[in-house]
Amino acid sequence: MVLAAATPEGVHGTLGGIGAGLAAIGAGIGIGQIGGKAVEAIARQPEAVGKIQLNMIIAAALVEGVALFAVVVAAFF
Repeated sequence: MVLAAATPEGVHGTLGGIGAGLAAIGAGIGIGQIGGKAVEAIARQPEAVGKIQLNMIIAAALVEGVALFAVVVAAFF
């Protein structure tokens, strides 16, 4: 098993897995930041809940889409 990781195919598979993992971690951090900042904004301006939630959902969906694209690209690396 150790020798299989030294072949070019094994190295590329490992790098793809690392890239996919980094994409997932990055998306989690990004969505966490979006949620946290949205809660702060709602606490500061409760009358703007609707606009803040809409923008939060759109931003989270865009981050998730980019993360999905990154995972797919990493899978083919």
